[in-house]
Amino acid sequence: MISARFLLPKEQVYSAVSTELEHIWSQVTAELSATIDEPIYRIWLEPLRAVELSGEHLTIEAPPQTYAWIRERFGRVLQTTAAAVLGPSVTLDIVEAAPPNLAKGDRKGRSPTNRAGHSNQLAGAVPPPELTQASWGNPKLTFDQFVIGDCNRLAHAAALTVGELPSQAYNPLFICGPPGVGKTHLLQSIATFIATYSPGLNVRCSTGESFTNDFLRALGCSQLDNFKAGFRHVDVLLIDDVQFLERKTRTEEEFFHTFNALYDAGSQIVLTSDRPPSDLRALEDRLRERFQSGLVADVRPPDISTRMAILRKRAQHDGLQSADTLALEAIAKRITVNVRALEGALIRVVAFSSLTGRPLSAELATEVLDGLYPKVDPPRRSINEIKAAACEQFGISAEELVSAGRTARLAWPRQVAMYLARELTQESLPTIGREFGGRDHTTVLHACKRTSERISANVSSRATVEELRTRLSSQSDDRRT
Repeated sequence: MISARFLLPKEQVYSAVSTELEHIWSQVTAELSATIDEPIYRIWLEPLRAVELSGEHLTIEAPPQTYAWIRERFGRVLQTTAAAVLGPSVTLDIVEAAPPNLAKGDRKGRSPTNRAGHSNQLAGAVPPPELTQASWGNPKLTFDQFVIGDCNRLAHAAALTVGELPSQAYNPLFICGPPGVGKTHLLQSIATFIATYSPGLNVRCSTGESFTNDFLRALGCSQLDNFKAGFRHVDVLLIDDVQFLERKTRTEEEFFHTFNALYDAGSQIVLTSDRPPSDLRALEDRLRERFQSGLVADVRPPDISTRMAILRKRAQHDGLQSADTLALEAIAKRITVNVRALEGALIRVVAFSSLTGRPLSAELATEVLDGLYPKVDPPRRSINEIKAAACEQFGISAEELVSAGRTARLAWPRQVAMYLARELTQESLPTIGREFGGRDHTTVLHACKRTSERISANVSSRATVEELRTRLSSQSDDRRT
């Protein structure tokens, strides 16, 4: 059982800690250090202190800035370890250490209100200037509010790891994806997380556009030294929309030297872009190479289950307890690409319901969205058209496409063609199989599964399939005109 309460200041508590308690706690910490990775133990668990042992009840104290995280993330392992040392009936109580000079504000005499006049939401920690709510303080953009799905699982896990262990995991971390899929949310989540649980670190948040504007302003005012100090003397640098640096020669050069200075100093770098580094063709090669030197994690448009989860979380956050599941499903099916548009559609439907007094239903959602997001049926193509486009795309003959050959050169184009035939035609699986050399429906299902897995894991493969889909769509448009 984990509970929370305040104790007396440390100097009063520690004076009562017995030698026996110290000995017991040293056994517990020895067990912890043997089971927890050394960097994690050193950052999160080493600062813990045992303050009381009463019968079979052990009380330990956590620093205020990490107390909530330790209770949530390590409460169970601490309980298990204490039970291994003291016996299965022991209970563990994690308490928050009372901050020094609690009644007097922080040591610099500042009140717990930031420059923008908003209450500090970061667990008692005063954020650095770059993290004030005026710029990066959207309370929704935290890891707790981020909806995880297959489309963003890797990027979320990497961002959380960077927040927990800056400079010790993935450096640089490069998050890429189309607009509106959650890249900025992850970036701001890292900033808020570090400000909350590692307040001693100096975090600088900016965008590619702001970096460029600040650099040009510094050039014009002969303040380059101040500009360099502002970006290079930090522990964590977070840059959103780094693609904005393309075709800006002097800015690219300055960012190149900034990147090198931070990397050599062991500082964490996190970048986001609407494209992977390999597609930033207008950037200098040396910058692209550095962007690719760490972990590149892509964020894809959410699938239907993730879109539903996003809408439910947004409805919960906005207090829409009576949100109709069918209404949310109607929105999720209509808005398929952009998370911002998804949330905007929910706001519009809710507002229309409130203003007209009509219940929030699937019918209302469909009526409201028909004006802004007309339902467009995907273009229907014939299997022969899809086969011809695939042969042209991959440079193989029609005979090779339907042959029995299983080499990678032929198998991948055949799987893609079957995948698109299932998506863009109304033909049955057996019919599709017969059109591809007399194969049965299980082969078509396997091809669709393999293609789906590959485009989910590989950016280049996904781009190839999207290019072929676009080619087929444009052919349909040309035929209509």
